[in-house]
Amino acid sequence: MGLPEWLDPLPDAAEQRALDEWAIHERGIPGLDLMERAGTGLADLVGSLVPDGRVVVVCGKGNNGGDGLVTARILRERGRSVDVLLLGDPGELRGDAATNLERLPGAGPLAFDAGALAGAAGIVDAILGTGFSGDPREPAAGAIAAIDAAAGSGALIVACDVPSGVDASTGEIAGAAVKARVTATFNAGKPGLWIEPGKTHAGEVHVIDIGIPAGGPVQARVGLISTRVAALIPRRGRESTKFAAGSVLVCGGSPGLTGAPCMASESAMRAGAGYVTACVPGSLILVFGTKLLEVMTISLPDTDGSLEPRGVEQVLERADRSDAIALGPGLGRTDGAQEFARQLAAAAPVPLLLDADGLNAHAGSLALLADRPAATVLTPHAGELARLLETDSASIGARRLFSARRAAREAQAIVVLKGDDSIVAAPDGRVAVNRGASSALATAGTGDVLSGVIGAYLGKHMDPFAAACAGVLVHGRAGQLCAQEIGPEGVVAGDVIRALPRALTSLL
Repeated sequence: MGLPEWLDPLPDAAEQRALDEWAIHERGIPGLDLMERAGTGLADLVGSLVPDGRVVVVCGKGNNGGDGLVTARILRERGRSVDVLLLGDPGELRGDAATNLERLPGAGPLAFDAGALAGAAGIVDAILGTGFSGDPREPAAGAIAAIDAAAGSGALIVACDVPSGVDASTGEIAGAAVKARVTATFNAGKPGLWIEPGKTHAGEVHVIDIGIPAGGPVQARVGLISTRVAALIPRRGRESTKFAAGSVLVCGGSPGLTGAPCMASESAMRAGAGYVTACVPGSLILVFGTKLLEVMTISLPDTDGSLEPRGVEQVLERADRSDAIALGPGLGRTDGAQEFARQLAAAAPVPLLLDADGLNAHAGSLALLADRPAATVLTPHAGELARLLETDSASIGARRLFSARRAAREAQAIVVLKGDDSIVAAPDGRVAVNRGASSALATAGTGDVLSGVIGAYLGKHMDPFAAACAGVLVHGRAGQLCAQEIGPEGVVAGDVIRALPRALTSLL
């Protein structure tokens, strides 16, 4: 299955290579022309970013270095002072890269010397291209370290196609990697430029059209979430009722954690659900009844404020008249609450969003979710996903795309790995990546807000993959609006909830 039209494709290294070969061999576009357009576009960008001063172009031996040589030629032809540093013997260049070495006017390339970077206004990293993965070896590793040191002295770093050392397909970094201010990438963005840790190293991403026609035979499996997905969110018509707008159950709550299900419930209402019911511990019902004026409440059996498995049947009875369940906010980690989550998740006949301690109840047991009778969406942060996959947070952070895909496959669920680069992975391997939200969302409770938003969209009978992507988009836009209005440092989850309606309107 290909990507939906509301995702902007991000071809990985193999997919981009296939597109290049198709353009050259099937559409008759010379590879030299593609390289010329890439290098010219990069030169245009460097000229605008670094209007004055000396530019140093550091070139590897492959086609990435060839792109850099075109950039150096164009800049020199425009009267700029440009030094070209080459890693390796010029005689080792082949094909189009060798041709562009011959075309270089003025002084020939110099062997790489870190000292030559001193005083440069701008540095172009054209060392390693999209085909690279793994740990850079010398002399590339030393050159990468020298470029990063020069950035600390004020040079503006522009990466050619992908920062050297970043895996273009995954965003993984195994060793040294250039940290660019800007990356000029060719034909289309690449997954590794938008997924951490590669995203941080890529800086601002500019896509340069190099003339590869549309309609190539390759279908990307990763895409950027566009605002077009917002058009899929059902809106209320004149004939709508509160039940037609979607009925959502929110299950959770425990002593000290009553705020989480409240925020999830309120955000589901603000996201457009017509009827929300909070299924919460009976001994805490006064807390919820006081807080949730627009939300119904159901008292469930509890022990000292923590839910117990004997309340599952009560929720299932209500689920027959509901459209989705959000399970986990504020649930707690008592044995009874965790068993409640496992039993309800296994039996719930409607789409289920699982978050927080609902996820922790399935630590090391993702396969239990694979046989659920309805769709499942998981919304872990890195620590929660680490517990689900029985690893550690650092491993998740280093391999975010791999980890999200693995969890989606094992659980047969949609997995939303939260972060500035929130990744939405489907069991069939399709992945959507968020362009970025706001640091305002880095505060307690915003994950509960996201749960409520996605829960509301599931309750509106959206496709689960689309619902998760739309939820990530609207949630992120709400955070951006809050940051603009009151500054990112002072935003709290309640601000984000109140901004949800405006966020959706702005996207439409």
